[in-house]
Amino acid sequence: MEKDLVEYIAKSLVDEPSEVTVTMIEGEKSTILELKVAPSDIGKVIGKQGRIAKAVRTILSASATKSGKRVVLEILD
Repeated sequence: MEKDLVEYIAKSLVDEPSEVTVTMIEGEKSTILELKVAPSDIGKVIGKQGRIAKAVRTILSASATKSGKRVVLEILD
């Protein structure tokens, strides 16, 4: 579910939604979500001083509390 959430938010922010990919890596206690976007869209996903990335991580952690797992978002460039 968190993967779909990150994908939806990222596609809403970028100019090239077809370039958005989210990879999920499951661990025992945590899940890592790797977000990859087009090089021209990386700034739109991170935002000024990382504000958008921080907001997405906040939404993600709120969503993940239901499952009791920790979810980490990594933005790849």
